[in-house]
Amino acid sequence: MAERVYLYDTTLRDGTQGEGISLSVEDKLKIVRKLDELGIDYIEGGWPGSNPKDMAFFEAVKNVNLSHAKITAFGSTRRPGIAAADDANLKKILESGAQTVAIFGKTWDFHVTEALQTTLDENLFMISESVQFLKGNGLEVIFDAEHFFDGFKRNPDYALKTLQAAAAAGADCVTLCDTNGGSLPHEIEAIVREVASHLLVPIGIHCHNDGELAVANTLAAVRAGARHVQGTINGYGERCGNANLISVIPNLQLKLGYDCIPEEHLNTLTSISNYVHEVANQVPPSHQPFVGKSAFAHKGGIHVSAVLKHPETYEHIPPESVGNRRRVLVSELSGQSNVLYKAKEWNYDFDKHRNRSREIINTIKEKEHQGYQYEAAEASLELLVKQAVGELKDYFTLDHFKVFVEKTGSETLTTEAVIKLLVNGQVVHTAAEGNGPVNALDHALRKALEEFFPIIKNMYLSDYKVRVLDEADATASKVRVLIESSDGKEKWSTIGVSTNIIEASWYALIDSVRYYFMKHEDALKDCPAYQLHTVKS
Repeated sequence: MAERVYLYDTTLRDGTQGEGISLSVEDKLKIVRKLDELGIDYIEGGWPGSNPKDMAFFEAVKNVNLSHAKITAFGSTRRPGIAAADDANLKKILESGAQTVAIFGKTWDFHVTEALQTTLDENLFMISESVQFLKGNGLEVIFDAEHFFDGFKRNPDYALKTLQAAAAAGADCVTLCDTNGGSLPHEIEAIVREVASHLLVPIGIHCHNDGELAVANTLAAVRAGARHVQGTINGYGERCGNANLISVIPNLQLKLGYDCIPEEHLNTLTSISNYVHEVANQVPPSHQPFVGKSAFAHKGGIHVSAVLKHPETYEHIPPESVGNRRRVLVSELSGQSNVLYKAKEWNYDFDKHRNRSREIINTIKEKEHQGYQYEAAEASLELLVKQAVGELKDYFTLDHFKVFVEKTGSETLTTEAVIKLLVNGQVVHTAAEGNGPVNALDHALRKALEEFFPIIKNMYLSDYKVRVLDEADATASKVRVLIESSDGKEKWSTIGVSTNIIEASWYALIDSVRYYFMKHEDALKDCPAYQLHTVKS
């Protein structure tokens, strides 16, 4: 049977100390439910004595039915010179109703004398008496040894005495903290192994990511004997963040063979990661290991060819094991394998030995040379491929469009677009206003097509990005426009490139509409303009 490693999540406390991270009480409760479902053992809710919001969380979480996790309060040892029973912060911990507490204490002599400005002996009493007080009130106590690795490197005897004081007072676990995040894996492993030879209580590890080694340091600590692991979802935390549990869990469970969460929950890691990003109003990093959109994305032709034969040639684990999926990108670096993979993904019958695949690759490479970037606009790529195989319908044809922008004196700027289209042999000529040229074009195009394709009412533009490709040409520069569209259920991205921003936007705009129509052929059958011709390749 695999050895157990207990997971302690501090996203709701340490994670919220990260720049740009702020969670309401309701946000915290949502995340608590997800972490409990995942199988996290301890969920640290906050510091009851530090602010009213954390106290409100502990009151609210009492009404949440949890199947596995223990809600944990956070706090510090008593202040110098007062009794633990009289310490306001320790009293607040008891008032929170939490049955588990993590209290931190100083283990680096430099911090004791300079930050706390007390004696080394008094600090030992502060640790011991605080643990005794909380244990005496029936709590499970985890002692977080703040700055332990820095303290041990400078004064190992005193750093060990702080741990021994906590253990002797009844601490259920002592967690060694790399608070400044500057230690290296070999240092962590050696020091944890040394500590383990002096203590009988379970040892934990809490690493920060200032050297981008928090995950590596955590794994090193477990290898040396730590069986309690602290971290945050997505690595949120102060400065450079904390150890990322989304990476720690699969490394411990899939690579090192430890038991962390139920095996059947591993494939929820990607959805949990994205959920927490969403609640925290953060954009999920594409390159986040294990769960990022690019974590199993393949671009080079040689890579894709090998992955098609045996996925393990360029994938360290099956993406499905953590709830992710394989993606193949098509760009100027692509070979036939990339196009064949995408064709198969889109259910197109594409023979590797036909000249068509090579023609498509050459077209893609030429367009990427012009400034297109299909890995960021797969909807436009699919349209290109479908046109090449002769399956793209000619939903509408542009005759011309005009855009008028007018500003007179102090009057509000007005924009109007006029469009003339050919739809199923019928000329449609219409105009619409908008709050800018692209918005006006979007409105005019919709107005022209609604009569023929009513389903266009279901889609909308959700994002619009412009990038200048050759800044040296100033206002004559070529621009790339990326448009993201949605129907409330799915999202897709399209691209346009031109030296004229309006023309580039038009290309991306019509690709977005054509892609939506293409994906909803069944819904078009009842539309007046369904009898369509295919676009010539």
